[in-house]
Formats: sequence, C-alpha cells, structure tokens
Amino acid sequence: MPNLKMKIFPTKELKFKLIDDQTKTLDRLNRRTEKSDNLISQHTDKSFCGIIKGNEFKIISSTIGKGAFCVMTGAINSDGGNVNIKIHKVFRILLGIFLCFPVIGMIILILTKAQEFSPILILSMIGQILIIRYVFIGLAFKFLSRESLNRFCEVLDLEWIKDQAQQC
Repeated sequence: MPNLKMKIFPTKELKFKLIDDQTKTLDRLNRRTEKSDNLISQHTDKSFCGIIKGNEFKIISSTIGKGAFCVMTGAINSDGGNVNIKIHKVFRILLGIFLCFPVIGMIILILTKAQEFSPILILSMIGQILIIRYVFIGLAFKFLSRESLNRFCEVLDLEWIKDQAQQC
C-alpha cells in the first residue's frame, strides 16, 4: 500500500558510489569543509560549512544567501554512501509561519465579519496553502537542493546510484 502521508517539508535521500576510495573522499571533504558547529553560511574559500565526525557529515553549502537553505547529512562508507537533504530548521520555522498566513487570514476575516462566511473561502484557503507548499517551498527546495548536491558531487567526485535524476 502506498504511503499517503503528506510531508509538510520536502526531503531527498540519495545513494552514491565512490570513484576514489573512502579515505581520499573523506580527506577531500575535510579539506573543502569549514568546520562550524552552527550551520550558518559564512565567507570562506571552502565549498561547505559543517561538522564531519568519522565517516558521517552534516554540512551546508557555503554560498552566502542560499547555501544554508538545505542541510545535507549522511555517511561515506568503503564503497559508497548516502546523503539526506532537507530544509534547515530555521527555514522550516519561517516557512511554517508563512504556511499559517492563509489560516490566520481566514480567522481574522471570520472574526471581523468583513465578509459573509462562504465555503468558497475554505477552498480558497486550502488552495493558498497548497500553492505556498508546492509552488514556493517545493520549487525553492528543488532548485537549491540540486545546486547543493551538484557541489557535493563535484567536490567528492562520486556517482549517483540508479536513475535518481541527479547528474554531476
């Protein structure tokens, strides 16, 4: 049975295989990552900011302005690995507030009696929420995650497994 659970915020999980061995790949990632416990973008000549512990990582792109939108977590094993990409917690909070605006607007409209209640208003509110989620948040995640994953792929010199619609 398919999973019908709606995700409020999109995520991606991708698997990859290494072209070099694990130690070279981890060394390359360590060299290109500015060590930072706080996942915030900062001016640096390195590709990523974040934490690397052993073969596990939690990084963001160091691009100022849009690099912190997506957080990449994962592990690099002997022959491959995985990366899970999701929206940064701070952006999830801000976008969650943004998603509440149509509901807040509906409540204000009902309480002030600015307009007589109509079922069309509920459909309009649901439509606005869906547009915010799938058009604004969905497209922003799609483009910004692709940019972060392309940078990740270029730095680590890896190959995505299967047809995951991701090219380096």
